[in-house]
Amino acid sequence: MATTSGTWGYRDQFGDAFARTFFRRFGPGVVSSIGVGTYLGDPTDDADARYREALTTALESGLNLVDTAINYRCQRSERVVGDAVRAADVSREEVVVATKGGFVPFDGSRPENPGAYVRDEFVRTGVVEREDLARGSHAISPAFLAESLDRSLSNLGLDSVDCYYVHNPETQLAVRSREAVYDQLEAAFETLEERRLAGDVGVYGVATWEAFRVPRDHDRYLSLPEVHARAERAAESAGADDCGLAAIQLPFNVSMADAFGVEAHRHPTEDRDVSALWYAQEAGLDVFASASLAQGDLAASIPETVDAQLSGETPAQRAINFARSAPGVTAALVGTGSPDHVAENVAAGTFEPLGARAFDAVFE
Repeated sequence: MATTSGTWGYRDQFGDAFARTFFRRFGPGVVSSIGVGTYLGDPTDDADARYREALTTALESGLNLVDTAINYRCQRSERVVGDAVRAADVSREEVVVATKGGFVPFDGSRPENPGAYVRDEFVRTGVVEREDLARGSHAISPAFLAESLDRSLSNLGLDSVDCYYVHNPETQLAVRSREAVYDQLEAAFETLEERRLAGDVGVYGVATWEAFRVPRDHDRYLSLPEVHARAERAAESAGADDCGLAAIQLPFNVSMADAFGVEAHRHPTEDRDVSALWYAQEAGLDVFASASLAQGDLAASIPETVDAQLSGETPAQRAINFARSAPGVTAALVGTGSPDHVAENVAAGTFEPLGARAFDAVFE
């Protein structure tokens, strides 16, 4: 697991190569404010090789945050993350590894009949109950998450992960009420609190696509204050001294800035609504911005009025710096499936992020 001494030692080794605030506090230590994402790409040996080289290079260049999920590329992404952590000239204690559970994963490749695969490999074996599935592919029941975490640790070849996310819980809203989903999350959090106490997980979080950045009347909305409250109850039930919910992950980029602009969450201490980013900042939750390049769309160009405010030699670097400049954002995650992109992404961190006033001015 990442440690205080390990991550600060990593920062001491690489920090002088980057601009101020590049490394930011997270968990017991610090983390680079640009992280390596592993979502995109085909589940092939060639893609594995490119990811392995890119990840190894990134870890040896100043990026000590890697984000993955059990379902990414049919479990292949987790496996190459583990390979890279072992192959890179870094220690495990220097690297923050995050993964996710919630979607039923294929193994190595997409099966010809996905429905039959889920039924035979997960339902009939008792890994997941049929009634817990949403859209035939998603579950967050305690038993399924516990099994998913065990598989992730095996894929990664690690004894623990630093952050474990419940993946897209809003998927469950397709088949059950919002209150029922909150109940599901509380049960899931209690399981993760138990695994945290056992040393399998450093902290946990919730990774979403829509839930926290849409208005209250949206059919995929979840209340961040309510989710936070359920985590606190779960920690108490599990006998933990503190609450292990430490992070949220959600899309944030120049063209998807709803997490900053949509005020749909009650302020933790004041009688007003705030955005997901503001709530997280006030509540002490770290935010990890996914889709920083809008899955590549912002690598070529970004809106001119925003572009002019940002530092960076390329549109991709300026888009990355926009995401990591937002209030409360700990790190921007960037899909890096090719070694060719590593140097450009790493170099984005040599430029200063926007200050709070400059960032606010972009939206005026």
